[in-house]
Amino acid sequence: MQLSDIDYDLPEARIAQKPIEPRDSARLLVAIDIENVQHLQVKDLASMVGPGDVIVVNDTRVLPARLMLQRRTGGTAEVLLLEQRSPDHRLWEALIRPARKLKEGEILEYFGKRVVRIGPRTEAGDTFVVEIIDEDPLALVNRIGAMPLPPYIRGSLKDGERYQTVYARRAASAAAPTAGLHFTPELIEAVTATGAPIHRVELVVGLDTFKPISTDNPLDHVIHSEMYNIEPSVIEACKSANRVIAIGTTAVRALESAGSTGNLSGRTNIFITPGYEWKIVDVMLTNFHLPKTSLLLMIESFVGKRWRQLYATAIEMEYRFLSFGDAMLISREKN
Repeated sequence: MQLSDIDYDLPEARIAQKPIEPRDSARLLVAIDIENVQHLQVKDLASMVGPGDVIVVNDTRVLPARLMLQRRTGGTAEVLLLEQRSPDHRLWEALIRPARKLKEGEILEYFGKRVVRIGPRTEAGDTFVVEIIDEDPLALVNRIGAMPLPPYIRGSLKDGERYQTVYARRAASAAAPTAGLHFTPELIEAVTATGAPIHRVELVVGLDTFKPISTDNPLDHVIHSEMYNIEPSVIEACKSANRVIAIGTTAVRALESAGSTGNLSGRTNIFITPGYEWKIVDVMLTNFHLPKTSLLLMIESFVGKRWRQLYATAIEMEYRFLSFGDAMLISREKN
């Protein structure tokens, strides 16, 4: 396999820069039936589900994890917290800039206050362990941190809650499970009223959301591990369902990790590529993804080469792409 196999031309004009209002008015390309592609809205999801369906969302909450700090030399530094490494929220795995200039043991400040100590590189080699220097590290992060919007989003959000799902719980992630951004309380009520329950899992979204594939063969790409947790009742509901509908690729990763290993919590580095034998998920609601990313490998594994036709249709029909963009509802290709 070559990197060009998961590449496509994404016009800049198709990259959504702002969230749409209301959330569930986002467009939805429906490709459940191979022969019949429909163009609806996310709010129409309730008309496509019913008894026997189980819907699974990732209820992680985004941490204001981007810290803009000062070096004692006078320069600036950026710390992006990815995942906590200690129960007291003091130690974190992080991306730092400028990585080549910052040295282990260096102290970074926020308007004269010592707030971060740079630790060693992690085993992955491209992230660092950092220490938050405060009696209440999490409170400090919430006070001085900024929402870690993706680099293709220009500007900032007036309302940080628009980069959170309405059902988000524990603040732990470095990015939002963006397919879930389309849900509103009204849509949740309408969906559950059909007899299709909504279940929650948690997968802490980390580095791979930001990291493009750089290897010539995308199958050689190394996936960073992420923490996940699933209640036993969720897996039992999935086992008895006619269809399991995952909202977003992070919910997919959590469910398929459990299905592949039998472990309902822990770390996962599952890498879903063409040829993967699907265990749980039947239908996926997902946004449109960047070229040359592991997410496109997952999509190809799910629907085959047909993803190219679906993406071309979405571009031609002027769908909005990426985190604040529109979505598609796709059914797994049967072998």
